[in-house]
Amino acid sequence: MNRSILILDFGSQYTQLIARRIREMSVYCEIYSYAAELEDLSEHDFCGIILSGGPSSVLDDHAPRIPQWVFDLKKPILGICYGMQALAHQLGGQVASSETREFGRAKVHAELENALIPNASIEVWMSHGDHVEALPVGFTCLAKTDAIPIAAMGSEDKAIYGIQFHPEVTHTPRGIEIIKRFVLDIAKASDTWTSENILESRIQDIQASVGDEHVLLALSGGVDSSVVASLLHKAIGKQLHAVFVNTGLLRKGEVEKVTALFSKEQGLNFACIDAEEQFLTALAGKTCPEEKRKIVGNLFIKVFEDIAKDMPDIKWLAQGTIYPDVIESAGVKGQSSAELIKSHHNVGGLPDVLPFKLLEPIKDLFKDEVRHLGEVLKLPHDRLYQHPFPGPGLSVRILGEVTKERCDLLRSADIIFIDALKEAKLYETVSQAFAVFLPVRSVGVMGDGRRYDPVIALRAVQTEDFMTAHWAKLPWDFLDKVSHRIINEVPGISRVTYDISGKPPATIEWE
Repeated sequence: MNRSILILDFGSQYTQLIARRIREMSVYCEIYSYAAELEDLSEHDFCGIILSGGPSSVLDDHAPRIPQWVFDLKKPILGICYGMQALAHQLGGQVASSETREFGRAKVHAELENALIPNASIEVWMSHGDHVEALPVGFTCLAKTDAIPIAAMGSEDKAIYGIQFHPEVTHTPRGIEIIKRFVLDIAKASDTWTSENILESRIQDIQASVGDEHVLLALSGGVDSSVVASLLHKAIGKQLHAVFVNTGLLRKGEVEKVTALFSKEQGLNFACIDAEEQFLTALAGKTCPEEKRKIVGNLFIKVFEDIAKDMPDIKWLAQGTIYPDVIESAGVKGQSSAELIKSHHNVGGLPDVLPFKLLEPIKDLFKDEVRHLGEVLKLPHDRLYQHPFPGPGLSVRILGEVTKERCDLLRSADIIFIDALKEAKLYETVSQAFAVFLPVRSVGVMGDGRRYDPVIALRAVQTEDFMTAHWAKLPWDFLDKVSHRIINEVPGISRVTYDISGKPPATIEWE
């Protein structure tokens, strides 16, 4: 079995980033809560343990503690920030509160030759309020900064290390080297986690689980469900039944693109259900975003219940759940079960309603790994690298009541914006971009006449994790061109605005 890395999460905003850095080294790793019990762990052969940072202070009475089984396993350990402080505190050292919190760039100076820290002065990213004041017995100081005397510590005999800074962030330029030293040189993990190997093992796992039974996939056309569709088709062929629902709330040309790709090019057992009238009728008169979300989700369930009645051979429901969904849904015991997976994914709550076994073949992959798997499966680049699109579709990008007229207006404005981004080679420089229909009217002048028309807002953001985001500083001449095109080519729109709000305080979507 491959030797992999276990990450215990103490609440750091960077925990998923640690995992992504390790996966980028072709090493498999899993994230569990610090409160996980040994029996909660999967059957992987964990050869090293990383303790994440976190917002707590080890000096607090109810601070998170490293479970005893971590030490009992006698595996190499690396504590990062809070993880280092917890190691020092629980192993007999001393941790003290700093007079001022150290946040930002700092210089770390190696004290002596060691297996973990490069023997040089390196730039790092600090974020802490406490610091290790006295080392546990058997540990030596590996590095210091101008502000703290112990910035890294280690016991090479026990292969236990702690670093006060964050090696996983880009602000620590040589951080990847430090993680690699621990993962590959100290823990000696296997670097066999590649897209080709993932594909081969997934196909074998799917075939072993499904056998000769049939699988229903709610195909949304997004990155995750597209990769699942192609993967399942390769594994079980015509036993897969991919169903795509036209809700009338999709982007312009999406129905035609998805149908062409999966029905004609990929050759899936594919069906497109036209339910536009059902969805728009159910949404008539509704203006509350949360109510609209629930209406779309519940109707989706009903549509699939009707489909299931005509498909008695279906035993499995496939979903495009990915690893961040699993992590964010996990209980305090660590690894979440299928019952804890986010219910909104693709079809919102469907697994709880229909009597199917759940098939989630990419639930241990991050988004970038899903895309790499899609590349091995030869899915088109523009499908794999398209921007996220909300499950309720345009219903949450139309503020106020949803009507076919408003959907058509928004679709037309949105495609102009997206196509312009692609033409200007700006599309992949932003993480998400879209147009929003505002239920307000503004005076405009078209020709010799005055108009009183709705307003379109444009939104583009840049983000790594979608937890925070910056508004994208698109060139003014580009925005000027897009605004003119929308006003000139979309009848009924006479004003275009650009959203310059970050997250927080604003959300990425406008709902």
